[in-house]
Amino acid sequence: MKQYMQIFHGTAFTSKSAKEVEQLVDYLFCINEDGIIEKIVAPSDSEYEKLLDAYSEAENFHRLADGQYLLPGFVDLHVHAPQWAQSGTALDLPLYDWLNTYTFPVESKFSDLDYAKKVYEDLVSTFLANGTTTALYFATVHKEASLLLAKICSEKGQRGLVGKVVMDDPEQNPDYYRDQDTQTALADTEEFILAVKDLAKSTKQGVYPVVTPRFIPSCTDEALKGLGELAAKYDTHIQSHCSEGDWEHNYVQDRFQKNDAFALNDFGLLRDKSVMAHCNFLDDNDAELFAKTGTAIGHCPISNAYFANSVIPIARFHKKGVDIGLGTDISAGSTPSIFDNARQAVVSSRMLEDGVNTALPAAKRGVPNSRITINEAFYFATAGGGESLSLPIGRLEENYAWDVQIIDTKLSTAKLPIFNANEDLYDIFQKIMYLTRPENIREVWVQGERVHSRAN
Repeated sequence: MKQYMQIFHGTAFTSKSAKEVEQLVDYLFCINEDGIIEKIVAPSDSEYEKLLDAYSEAENFHRLADGQYLLPGFVDLHVHAPQWAQSGTALDLPLYDWLNTYTFPVESKFSDLDYAKKVYEDLVSTFLANGTTTALYFATVHKEASLLLAKICSEKGQRGLVGKVVMDDPEQNPDYYRDQDTQTALADTEEFILAVKDLAKSTKQGVYPVVTPRFIPSCTDEALKGLGELAAKYDTHIQSHCSEGDWEHNYVQDRFQKNDAFALNDFGLLRDKSVMAHCNFLDDNDAELFAKTGTAIGHCPISNAYFANSVIPIARFHKKGVDIGLGTDISAGSTPSIFDNARQAVVSSRMLEDGVNTALPAAKRGVPNSRITINEAFYFATAGGGESLSLPIGRLEENYAWDVQIIDTKLSTAKLPIFNANEDLYDIFQKIMYLTRPENIREVWVQGERVHSRAN
């Protein structure tokens, strides 16, 4: 009989499609030494009882308790890692004031590696405790601190995609916080890429360097062109902000006489491994360019409510073939939880469809066909995030990484309202998605390794 590194026995939920959740009841999940799901066995399969007999008393056999369920680990497509230090503050300010009064001063502190280590270790641990197994991180302009974040992800077992931020334009960035000059920004980025690729050789779950122009307003044309060339040279992921709010969208139009998406594409920054955050002001031509180039949207619904000046028509863009995942956007988003953002994604979509201005008649108040379901939000949080990053993650399927969270619905301090012993499984799934708190997340596994567990 084939030997497996780990076998899990329990009921799981995973996305079958964007709108359909698959229920895998009392299945066996067989994980190989590389942390990959090698085999999934249904109770009706001939091997099922043989595997139970062979493994049920073994140390590497994990039987979920009554009331526990498996979900794929969440994928967070937009995190400003240094901003964890300012989370929960100043969210009532306009974006420009928020950046210059709070954010840039905080990020400038990451030249101090001791400070960076303190913040980043707490951040990664907190994200793992919230079920986030993969995160796409903006770091800071500091090459050493950015590499430190990648090392912390490697050590703590999170799949981290990390970018050293480029902000080289002296006209648009504060004197105390920017790259020394364009040449230094590009040289530091290339050195960072090489260092992270070297680190990845000894990291089971993977760490990845990400080419990261903060956004067009912070970068010179020369830097944007050079970053596009570096991404192509090393086949890296790319991340930035795109058409987030009125200010950024209008700035790019004034500078290039075109929308953000087309300007980024001119510099080689839209490709299959590109993720652009927010994208609230994309038009249909922009969305079609995203679909054509394989560029994904990192949808940050809580952050958008604070700073984006609009609600993104996520259903319309997804229908056009654009890959979409969710992001917390710490700290413009007020929570490290993708659960919270999945819920807000549903809420925001319904507000867009129904409208908010009661002075208008109901038929003219909103944008038809804008709402998404909790099934779609779950898909964006898991499989959609994996597709956005072009990685085999986010699904409980064979040949995907074993990235999971074990949810306990019967925890005495955070019990979900399940009172019927024969409650419909889909209803349980919905309650998990809408009501789970960090206490309910009992264990988190990444690439077949336990990276988080709660004793209370």
